[in-house]
Amino acid sequence: MGALRFLLFVFAVWLGCGPAMAERRVALVIGNSAYKSVARLTNPANDATLVGSMFKKAGFDAVDIKLDLNVAEMRRALRDFGDKTKDAEVAVIYYAGHGIELDGTNYLIPTDATLERDSDVLDETIALDRALFAVDPAKKLRLIILDACRDNPFAKTMKRTIASRAIGRGLAKIEPTSPNTMIAFAAKAGSTASDGDSRNSPFAAALVERLPTPGLDLRKAFGFVRDDVLKNTGNKQEPYVYGSLGGDDLPLVVTKPVATGPQANPDEAVRRDYELALQIGTREVWTAFLAKYADGFYASLAKGQLNRIAAEETRAVAVEKARLAEEEKTRLASERAKKAEQDKAAAAAKAAEDARLAAEKAKQIEEAKAAAAEQRRKDAEAAVAKALADKQAAEKALADKIANDKAASELAAKQATEKAQRDGEQKVAAVAPTQSPPSLSPQETAKLVQSELRRVGCLTGAADGDWNAASQRSLALFNQHAGTKYDTKLASFDVLDAIKSKPGRVCPLVCDRGFKADGDACVKITCRASYRVNSDNECEKVQDKKPVATREDAKPRDDERKKSEAAPAKPQATGQLICNSAGCRPVKPGCRVVPYQQFKHGSVSTGQPQEECN
Repeated sequence: MGALRFLLFVFAVWLGCGPAMAERRVALVIGNSAYKSVARLTNPANDATLVGSMFKKAGFDAVDIKLDLNVAEMRRALRDFGDKTKDAEVAVIYYAGHGIELDGTNYLIPTDATLERDSDVLDETIALDRALFAVDPAKKLRLIILDACRDNPFAKTMKRTIASRAIGRGLAKIEPTSPNTMIAFAAKAGSTASDGDSRNSPFAAALVERLPTPGLDLRKAFGFVRDDVLKNTGNKQEPYVYGSLGGDDLPLVVTKPVATGPQANPDEAVRRDYELALQIGTREVWTAFLAKYADGFYASLAKGQLNRIAAEETRAVAVEKARLAEEEKTRLASERAKKAEQDKAAAAAKAAEDARLAAEKAKQIEEAKAAAAEQRRKDAEAAVAKALADKQAAEKALADKIANDKAASELAAKQATEKAQRDGEQKVAAVAPTQSPPSLSPQETAKLVQSELRRVGCLTGAADGDWNAASQRSLALFNQHAGTKYDTKLASFDVLDAIKSKPGRVCPLVCDRGFKADGDACVKITCRASYRVNSDNECEKVQDKKPVATREDAKPRDDERKKSEAAPAKPQATGQLICNSAGCRPVKPGCRVVPYQQFKHGSVSTGQPQEECN
């Protein structure tokens, strides 16, 4: 044991003299206020200074604060920051200033941009993808915070080269493709953010309040930021987060371990030695560890680490052999050696390359095994720590309950004694050691519960103290959405405490037909002319009604048709024409045209056809 600790001490001293092994966190903070082509923004420079100070206080290894950058300076700042993220676990970029969305792509606007035409966006701004590229090398967390959703004056004056080109209001929704990447907008996609009335924007003020909380997971921290901004802007601005993280909590500031007294874990010393050996990670340290701890859970993990090291050494030897064989093959070819020698060298090079590939694959397998074993170790230790924390919490809760009961008993006894003395009684009242709730009537209790149910959106009626069927239904609705199982027939103090513990709305807002939800209120749906609200609570166009004939309208038409059918047919014209020196006219009904030589009533010298009638 002494030899092992001495060896670990030597390696620990050597480790302390080298580069720090702790988690490296870097941040780039940019605030653009002094725009040259549009009005100056009030808060971005102040917000960047405030957020940069927050990162420094949170213990970040490097924090670069840049103010009022032109396009060249922004490109240089992102390039330099990308070099710093290569050896970092956490990389954060905060940008405050103007941003613009063009055809679904987001851009950050430097201070020297003019943006006279929409095509200038590609030349004078920085795409958000460039910032994502800068944080991409970080190994554990990539975070971009954009306070750039302000009402953009460039979009109002910009000329369109293509009429159909889309220039959005605020920034466009984005889904990061890299894992462990989050992008936080000051306002959700398609909406704008406010600068506020104070020195800092509501979004920046909420960030510095919530993000540095030790041990607070980033997802919860941004949830609190959202709540704060909604509250401070009257529900007009809602921050939004895009991207996803894994299942483990990922705080911006890690909680420092607090000693809570002796731990009931017999493997605590083994675990400490294992974690120290894991930091050093050499064959000698793992061999010394196994010499002391020959079996057990941590011994199996140590053997896996030795297998990983052996696989790496085998891979390195195979790589070297492959290199030498390739050099020998190249040398023989350059010296024009005999074909047999060249073939032999080529075969040796191929065999060495195959051995290298096999060693590489074996190394990957051993690394995967070691990583899986390490994850199992962390899960097991987390489970033990959780069980111990639960036990301590239960013991503390029990102690607190005993202390509270004792204090309540003493207070009740004192009050009873004072009452007896005031009434002139000589006996001291015997008081049971229990804690009694406030002395309120059932009507008063019901009224308090009803008021809280109205606050969380579960009761629409009045808080009148009458615990009727409507109040019972509202409590049942609260049980459904809050996951509780309180008796709906009784308005108790337990119910009151449970409802008070909910900070916001619990029951969803349900609006009548013709109304829609807007925040915590129902507003009437207004449709434009020729539209009406349908059964799905949506506006639809009113269809024009076609005229429909009635039986009274059709009767005269039927009588007219019958008369026309019963009337005798009129003589029809033959359709022939007869012409003479006076002109042409239709042949009379019942007559026909005959040649002149067939005319029987006298001779005709003209030789023209004549009309003959029956």
